[in-house]
Amino acid sequence: MASKVVSTSCYLPAINSLDCNKFDGLKPTVVNVKLSGILGPKAMAGCQSRWLFAVRASDSRDPVTKKMGLSDAECEAAVVAGNVPEAPPVPPKPAAPTGTPVVPALPLSRRPRRNRKSPAMRASFQETNLSPANFVYPLFIHEGEEDTPIGAMPGCYRLGWRHGLVEVVAKARDVGVNSVVLFPKVPDALKSPTGDEAYNDNGLVPRAIRLLKDKYPDLVIYTDVALDPYSSDGHDGIVREDGVIMNDETVHQLCKQAVSQARAGADVVSPSDMMDGRIGAIREALDAEGFQHVSIMSYTAKYASAFYGPFREALDSNPRFGDKKTYQMNPANYREALVEAHEDESEGADILLVKPGLPYLDIIRLLRDKSPLPIAAYQVSGEYSMIKAGGALKMIDEERVMMESLMCLRRAGADIILTYFALQAGRCLCGEKR
Repeated sequence: MASKVVSTSCYLPAINSLDCNKFDGLKPTVVNVKLSGILGPKAMAGCQSRWLFAVRASDSRDPVTKKMGLSDAECEAAVVAGNVPEAPPVPPKPAAPTGTPVVPALPLSRRPRRNRKSPAMRASFQETNLSPANFVYPLFIHEGEEDTPIGAMPGCYRLGWRHGLVEVVAKARDVGVNSVVLFPKVPDALKSPTGDEAYNDNGLVPRAIRLLKDKYPDLVIYTDVALDPYSSDGHDGIVREDGVIMNDETVHQLCKQAVSQARAGADVVSPSDMMDGRIGAIREALDAEGFQHVSIMSYTAKYASAFYGPFREALDSNPRFGDKKTYQMNPANYREALVEAHEDESEGADILLVKPGLPYLDIIRLLRDKSPLPIAAYQVSGEYSMIKAGGALKMIDEERVMMESLMCLRRAGADIILTYFALQAGRCLCGEKR
């Protein structure tokens, strides 16, 4: 068994009376060491013994080496005299596999692997960190009392706003996720071409906001500002008879929707419609109603993506005809995101969001480098469902891919991430079992 050794000569008055038999692990050893050059003549004259005490690990495998009660000066004197305490031997160099070629070391002045050689070293130099505080949890709500599973999104539900919603929010808060964004599944009978239900003060979203704020006053509630959940056409705006999405008329409706949500207690309203000029109009409408404290998170770069399919199933909000390419951005465009960001900043946006997330890391980084505002990323339903499907088929390690994908969004520059993994990832970060 390995030994921890502290040795010193008893040519020191302070330990003349030390009785080895009274101390476990002390073994007297005779040595012949001259300390006359170190200790004065009086100290030398007072020496009555020539024992050297070695403190070794006890047979009981006590990992703590017992102290001998020596002063700093006595320990230093012993070392200067050459009685250096023993330490574990230098570990042998690990052997290379048989057949490894013997080559001279490369003349490298810098070897980056040195900073990656152990978990502790890697943690010391980690540039990006992930916390439950970075997550905003998207939650689907409906008028029913039961939680209805969403087939295309395993683990996600349409939550009953009176019970299931409150329970899930409580679980999220337990692991440090204290921000949510609400998406309603509106009854078909309440949908209309102009989406008037969007600004009903007693509608599903305002009721849910009031309930959550009553239960958890410090909860940060984001809302979605768009007409598609309320539109009988399934589009984010009012549709003219020739299929054109009407911009300014839609913005008028969105302003009333944002004010209604703010009145209910929303902390952040989030226009996801991609209409031109809606940030400035909503800011003006909020301020006029006394809601200067309510923030606006603009869906600045929302692309016409194929990754939204499961979300539209969750809300039953697929467009009745056509697509959304006349208002959502072309996935092939990069510089256009700067145009949208510039307009949103000048109109008063508080947060800029990129959607989808992982396929658009370059856009996240672009906005991060060009804007001083906080940047949000939306890890959308398609990203979530692909990871879930891969995990279910044992093609990937779901938890590791989940955490890596979230870390990549943070590394690209996202300050907050809207993710359906918020609860699961929060548990992982808190060390809970899945």
